[in-house]
Amino acid sequence: MAATTAPISSSVSRPTRGHPTPPPPPPPCFSFFPKTLTKPSSLSLPSSSSSFTAHSHTPISSFFEYEDDEKPREECGVVGIYGDPEASRLCYLALHALQHRGQEGAGIVCVHDNLLQSITGVGLVSEVFNQSKLDQLPGDLAIGHVRYSTAGQSMLKNVQPFVAGYRFGSVGVAHNGNLVNYGALRAMLEDNGSIFNTSSDTEVVLHLIAISKARPFLLRIVDACEQLKGAYSMVFVTQDKLVAVRDPHGFRPLVMGRRSNGSVVFASETCALDLIEATYEREVDPGEVVVVDKDGVQSLCLMAHPEPKQCIFEHIYFSLPNSVVFGRSVYESRHVFGEILATEASVDCDVVIAVPDSGVVAALGYAAKAGVPFQQGLIRSHYVGRTFIEPSQKIRDFGVKLKLSPVRAVLEGKRVVVVDDSIVRGTTSSKIVRLLKEAGAKEVHMRIASPPIIGSCYYGVDTPSSEELISNRMKVEEIREFIGCDSLAFLPFDSLQGMLGTQAPNFCYACFTGNYPVEPREDKVKRVGDFVDDGMTGNFDSIDGAWIPANRIHKHERDNEFEGSVL
Repeated sequence: MAATTAPISSSVSRPTRGHPTPPPPPPPCFSFFPKTLTKPSSLSLPSSSSSFTAHSHTPISSFFEYEDDEKPREECGVVGIYGDPEASRLCYLALHALQHRGQEGAGIVCVHDNLLQSITGVGLVSEVFNQSKLDQLPGDLAIGHVRYSTAGQSMLKNVQPFVAGYRFGSVGVAHNGNLVNYGALRAMLEDNGSIFNTSSDTEVVLHLIAISKARPFLLRIVDACEQLKGAYSMVFVTQDKLVAVRDPHGFRPLVMGRRSNGSVVFASETCALDLIEATYEREVDPGEVVVVDKDGVQSLCLMAHPEPKQCIFEHIYFSLPNSVVFGRSVYESRHVFGEILATEASVDCDVVIAVPDSGVVAALGYAAKAGVPFQQGLIRSHYVGRTFIEPSQKIRDFGVKLKLSPVRAVLEGKRVVVVDDSIVRGTTSSKIVRLLKEAGAKEVHMRIASPPIIGSCYYGVDTPSSEELISNRMKVEEIREFIGCDSLAFLPFDSLQGMLGTQAPNFCYACFTGNYPVEPREDKVKRVGDFVDDGMTGNFDSIDGAWIPANRIHKHERDNEFEGSVL
């Protein structure tokens, strides 16, 4: 069933497990505790592999690894299902719908006979799971995760959900986001004797839950989350509970829905609800903890939360166009972005094309507003992996040509407007412009459906360092010259905020302004092109090659802040 932008409301009901009934809507962040308790990859070759030679009459020289360096990497996607006898299969399908949010690993944890059973693997959802594996995951309570590594290496042991046992039972967790104080928390936990099995920031959460003295279990989660800084939308599972948590700023999306049998579903996007025929009910509010068990659906305010700071890039690039994110249709947002570009950066042209797939809706908006036909001038191959064999005689722009093919019949002799969602480093954009002109385009005018990106993201999006961002180093005219187009225009930042209207203050624009709602606390942040291996042949010495200095807070300032707020 298609999602609708229903008003946000909390919910409380008391069904039996497996057959929850629709609840009456109480006030948001209803607390069921006494007032005294209100505290609240696909697989790639290791980077050490440099080349190989195939013995053939046709010489083939080396592996060529193509990376879409023009796009920030999707973060992760999470799913949680309570009360459905086919929970693991529904979780599998929902993860398929969220595959665009992470392609390096997938996993599902299911509860059966009070035991948490887990299957995880490296690769796409369809590569990790099959019928026999899903048969090993019976039960009516499950969580799932698809992953692109924003923190931690891309090894099998870092694939979520994570499961851990502690003195009161077992708990599983799947996390979308990034913790900016991960290093400080991990150092504190290791000083107190904790042993870590992964390099993922999510494992810190399990350790904090295990050492918490709070009761009951839900307050242990609250106690742990109060020590976290940054972005987190998480789902937890125990022997009898499903818990969803969203950070106080609400950086990453998390929605709640129900299936016709009353089962409750949480997911990163509404497109996952649509596939498994769950009806969208509401978002999990920023700073809210929602627990689902035999007593129904109940919620608790995690802590007093500041103004929401939802990631604007969910509407620009990450989410699917058919999703409703932060209460807004992603399709409608992107269409309006294109309309704004056509109004404020118009140019005489014969045809409007898009860089598929993320630029398509904005291009449709541009074409409709400009009264110019939209056509498919670039065809994208959907069967491209990350590693290729290139002939010994180099092919110029090889990686882009593998992924995008120009349509000469659309382009030849035409003045072309090409719409893309963003420019990061600029290298791929320059190759696309060259590709279009080689196919006969008379003029190429680039229109970008986002403001210039000048800052790295610390909240669950894998972006390059600010020094690598072309808009942080060059003015618009300099970028135009670099990529070789006839004109270049970005979505004006003021127009973006104007389009959002009264909701504008609720979004995070740090990548456009450099103003961070939660100041980064660590000395290092993850960058695109991280060390990737299969979990067996990787070398931990390579980790340092995948990190860059953040240089935002001096060490003594961070230590003082950490001692005052965490210990």
